[in-house]
Amino acid sequence: MPVAAGEHGTSTEVDRLAPLEPGAVVTPSGRVSVATELDPDRRDSPFTPAQLARLDEALTMASRDTGLRFNLYLGDLGSDPPAVAQRILARLGAAAENSVLVAVSPEQRQIEIITGHEAVARLPDRGAKLGVMTMVASFKKGDLFGGLLSGLHMLADQASGRPRRS
Repeated sequence: MPVAAGEHGTSTEVDRLAPLEPGAVVTPSGRVSVATELDPDRRDSPFTPAQLARLDEALTMASRDTGLRFNLYLGDLGSDPPAVAQRILARLGAAAENSVLVAVSPEQRQIEIITGHEAVARLPDRGAKLGVMTMVASFKKGDLFGGLLSGLHMLADQASGRPRRS
C-alpha cells in the first residue's frame, strides 16, 4: 500500500484467526502492516523503500511507547479537510477511540491531526499543535519525510506522559 496513494496507516479490527493476505502481519499494537513489492520505476511515491520502513517504525514505536494507535494518511483531503480526516479516523471502528490520525495533503498544504475520544486525554490540542509546527518547519524546507518523522516523534513525546484528567 504505497503512502503516496493515501493508503498507509489504515487499520482495521483484525480477526486474529482469519488468514491474512501474503506479506501481511499483525503488529503487537494490533495494527496490520502489509509489505508490498515496489516497482523501482514507479514515480508516484515521494519516499524511498528505506524511508517507508522508517515511517512504519516511527508509527510502531509511537504506538508502543504511548499506548495510542498512531495512523498516517498522506493524500488528498478534499474540500473539507477536517471532515475527511474525521471520516478516515472513523474507518478504524472501535479502535478510533484510542487512535491518533496524522492526515497530510502536501498538494493542499493541509495537516489535520485527529484524536479519538480516549486519545485526546493523552494528546490534547496543545500537543497536537506542537506536532503540526514541527512538521511545518520541515515541510517549508521541502522535506516531507523529515517533517512526518519529526512530527510523529513530537506527537509521541507529547502523548507519553500520564493521562490528563479533565
